[in-house]
Amino acid sequence: MAKTKTTQTDRPVKDFISEVDNETKRDDSYQLIEIFKELTGFEPKMWGPSIVGFGSYHYKYASGHEGDAPLAGFSPRKDALAIYLATDFNKKEELLKELGKHKMSVACLYVKKLEDIKLPVLKKLITNSVAHIKKLYPDK
Repeated sequence: MAKTKTTQTDRPVKDFISEVDNETKRDDSYQLIEIFKELTGFEPKMWGPSIVGFGSYHYKYASGHEGDAPLAGFSPRKDALAIYLATDFNKKEELLKELGKHKMSVACLYVKKLEDIKLPVLKKLITNSVAHIKKLYPDK
């Protein structure tokens, strides 16, 4: 079985964010850190080379694949901020319609800049996603 590549590292989050070239994306990243800390109660940690994660959970799929992942997180990518959400959770589609300018893949919400979206709606998305993950993978 393949080993999970995205694991928590000791790299300081501030060092990573300070290297983000785009000033708006860097400022938005600091704002996202505060939002995630408020909503999850966890301090930011680096996961792999480019994901800022908050908290963690252990998953195990029916296939037998298992590992650890951040409970919530984001990555300031070149084209957009990637915000990681559960694939399906309470009111996801409804909230996405209210969010503002974004793109969505299965579990990644892409936002060019935070001023393009409604932050209270983003906070509900994050809160509902975290609640869903905690329900699926309760602490043992």
